[in-house]
Amino acid sequence: MNFLQAKNRHSINKTALNLSSMIDVTFLLLIYFIVTTVFTPPESSLSPALKLEEGIPSQEQDFEPQIVNVQLQNGIPVYLLGGQVMFSRIDFTSVISKLPIDPGLIIRVHDDVPVGFAITAVQEARNVGFERVTYVPAVD
Repeated sequence: MNFLQAKNRHSINKTALNLSSMIDVTFLLLIYFIVTTVFTPPESSLSPALKLEEGIPSQEQDFEPQIVNVQLQNGIPVYLLGGQVMFSRIDFTSVISKLPIDPGLIIRVHDDVPVGFAITAVQEARNVGFERVTYVPAVD
């Protein structure tokens, strides 16, 4: 056995590790994360999006939602608004044209209604001038 060669072999493989470049990269990453961090206030201190204007009675601001139910009655798709039943697109358009436009319109569609009939309700509401039209699937 030659022990001297093993010691020499071990000393030859000894290399120095330069850590200065790793420290530079670490500090650059630290600076990057500090600069790009966005500090947001907690949700409890945020102002609400909906505010009441002073001087206006709250009764004027409480709009009743206008809900149109689109469903099948005896196998025929119909539009229901309150107690009114409308069987055609023309009847539906004439009824919703008399509604106030500000509160918007909610169109609740049942599962068994043909898609074209539901899309017609949304399009006619837009044609009449409703800017806020909400399509909602009915929960049975």
